[in-house]
Amino acid sequence: MGKIVVTEFVSLDGVIEDPGGSEDFEHGGWSFEISRGDEGDRFKLDELMESDALLLGRTTYEGFAEAWPSREGEFADKFNQMPKYVVSESMDDAEWENSTVIGGSDLAAEVGKLKSSHDGDVVVHGSGTLARALLDQGLVDELRLMLFPVVLGSGKRLFGDSGKKPLKLADSRTVGDGVAILVYEPA
Repeated sequence: MGKIVVTEFVSLDGVIEDPGGSEDFEHGGWSFEISRGDEGDRFKLDELMESDALLLGRTTYEGFAEAWPSREGEFADKFNQMPKYVVSESMDDAEWENSTVIGGSDLAAEVGKLKSSHDGDVVVHGSGTLARALLDQGLVDELRLMLFPVVLGSGKRLFGDSGKKPLKLADSRTVGDGVAILVYEPA
């Protein structure tokens, strides 16, 4: 049985919007301004290599599908070849290799199917709306945050007004120029 893992780049004030700079956000690319160092890069590579599948929201999927098929190397090869599931009510077809569109009307049922069909991690990168919905419904088995030492002041945040969510810190470390890697599980 697999597990659902949400992994996010997040600012100190909880912003997850456009860490890579491709979405025209006024602070876009903020995660590239602070080095996560070799250990942080290794964490992200290991995270991907241990993943069985990707679970993505439509916006993140479209950005990834535009960027990754033309890239090469170990990271790109794994991203391109692994199964990808897109939660969307507006998409009918997903063209990126090994991609499947799943509806979001019964997210818990779809997540249950994914967990039972994969032995390893089903990882959610970015996908803020999807990540919030998974957290709100108690469907996340592990939350991995790369907390960057920057306050952005505006932007889409990971946590909404959905109420209290007790978490248990499973692992933590600091990498690069003060980037904290925090791994949480449901309490």
